Amino acid sequence: MLVLSRRIGEQVVIDDNIVVTVISVRGNQVRLGFTAPAEVSICRQELLTREQQPLRVLAGPGSENRESPRTAQPEEAVRHSR
Repeated sequence: MLVLSRRIGEQVVIDDNIVVTVISVRGNQVRLGFTAPAEVSICRQELLTREQQPLRVLAGPGSENRESPRTAQPEEAVRHSR
């Protein structure tokens, strides 16, 4: 894991086409802005975990190693104009 320190307004560039900008910092909360191509899906990790959990329960034991048939993105995934 790469760990970086950034200040408000500073950016990190990933693979020349994704830009992460520090928008604000309040206490232990950091707001980030993402600029990426439309084909890049950006979603909070906890939403992905919540989406995947019911599928594992329904699929039964041992389903952790199989690909999920679900392809829809979580409703909470936010896409901003890029």
